[in-house]
Amino acid sequence: MTATRASTDDGLGRPGFAVIPVLDLRGGRVVRARRGERSSYAPIETPLAKGSAPDAIARGLLDAWPARSLYVADLDAIIDGTGPDLRALEAIARACPGLGLWVDAGFSESAGVAAFLAAGLGRPVIGSESQRDAGLVTDLGERAVLSLDTRGSERLGPAALHDDPALWPPDVIAMTLARVGAGAGPDLDALRAVRAPGRRVYAAGGVRGPDDLRALREAGIAGALVASALHDGALRGAEAGDLA
Repeated sequence: MTATRASTDDGLGRPGFAVIPVLDLRGGRVVRARRGERSSYAPIETPLAKGSAPDAIARGLLDAWPARSLYVADLDAIIDGTGPDLRALEAIARACPGLGLWVDAGFSESAGVAAFLAAGLGRPVIGSESQRDAGLVTDLGERAVLSLDTRGSERLGPAALHDDPALWPPDVIAMTLARVGAGAGPDLDALRAVRAPGRRVYAAGGVRGPDDLRALREAGIAGALVASALHDGALRGAEAGDLA
């Protein structure tokens, strides 16, 4: 049975912090992410669900944590330039009514984003690594989420997107690819540097458990994208109230 969802996007039992589970798609199945080495991601094995079907994994993630949004990385689209996996997204939407989807499908052109928005399957995530300039981000505004992608000390994509908060929509992901699935903890110093007035910043990569969520909230971060800590049992929704 799916856990009762919080009345707000509140991952710590308090308003203002969101835990957003993450689902990585490759070849129509869910794979396990590690350190951003996308070509080597293997089909997931998790106690949260049988098999690696996207709808089953999505339900399992919501059983583990009462989230209102789910982040989906479509690796076929990001790596190979295919269109979004609408069949998988539709299956997730059917399995999890009312769940908001943040979808990174390597969007780089307005036509592709327009087609995705017309399908009504979620909110596009615009990854800086997929951009030539800031045009798509500024054109979409609050309809999209911006992901500022980094790998170690390397900032991926146009420098302007990383340097100028005036270009950012209200919701911004700080994606530290080298920490994804690595259990290294979030990069708090880098996250503090990303904060800007009027912007909600979400940490992605490195969350190990409740202590990291507390540290992120205390650092002024709006939420965290989490996968490994949920699959490994380090985070469970029953703990949310204890973290207040």
